[in-house]
Amino acid sequence: MFPELIIACIAGLGGMLGWGLADFFAKKTIDQIGDVQSLAWAGIFGCITFAIALWYEISVKGNPLVIPHDAATWAALAFFGVLQGVVYLFAYKGFGKGQVALLNPFFASFPAIVAVVSIIFLGEVTTAWRIIALCVIFFGVILISIDAEALRSRRIRFGSVPGFKEVLIATLLAALWTILWSIFVSGKDPIAYAFYMFVFMTVTVFATAKYRRLDMRIRGSRIWLLVALIGICETVAYLSITWGYGSTGLTSIVAVLSGGFSLPTIVLAYVFLKEKLTRLQWVGCLVIIAGAMLMPLV
Repeated sequence: MFPELIIACIAGLGGMLGWGLADFFAKKTIDQIGDVQSLAWAGIFGCITFAIALWYEISVKGNPLVIPHDAATWAALAFFGVLQGVVYLFAYKGFGKGQVALLNPFFASFPAIVAVVSIIFLGEVTTAWRIIALCVIFFGVILISIDAEALRSRRIRFGSVPGFKEVLIATLLAALWTILWSIFVSGKDPIAYAFYMFVFMTVTVFATAKYRRLDMRIRGSRIWLLVALIGICETVAYLSITWGYGSTGLTSIVAVLSGGFSLPTIVLAYVFLKEKLTRLQWVGCLVIIAGAMLMPLV
């Protein structure tokens, strides 16, 4: 059995890789079919991936299917699914209104809120060196999220930036979801509970799309493939962090490491889409890698 610290690091990196890959594939779908539509259809493929994982657990490994038998647990799972869907919707709405370059660094700060609450108020056991490593990783996350050109203007006031209020709400809700989810899934089956939550989240997004009367049609096998890959990668992310939160008490490590999902996104965009990286982003990548390498040693 792996030590708690190793599990937390693997889970956090799994979340980082899963969400990072999902965002990379989403770059090619959002402009063509829309953000809510991409999220909704990706949710369908995510549910299928979860179902396959559950089938493997039951049929191959012989583990029993975990089904909650009380209404309170189902209500909690519905709450988490709806809340996570709301986080996505507010974030996308904010990014659609304003400049992502200005808003993304702020949204990327929610893991820091989680870490502070977990360490100070929830009694997470940590060390001074571990806190330093977390700060290093978080500093790298902020660096890769910053667009230096956009921030050179001295007239920027975040309160007046279009989309800031929506992103602020998404940031606070994301921190709330992470803290409560880490408490809720402690000691529970990560695959089953993440699956149930993911289903409720997907239903929430589809309900929103229906309410807004969005065109949900997708044309072209390439878009279907990309949407499927988004869903699969999202599944990997949720499975990873739920495993980390449920198996360890190191919420801050899982949250901060998984919060670095911009790292694989920008690296893949640089390699395959030929997008340019600023000096700050290069430094941020190196800082995150250094912090991630340091974490298992402290």
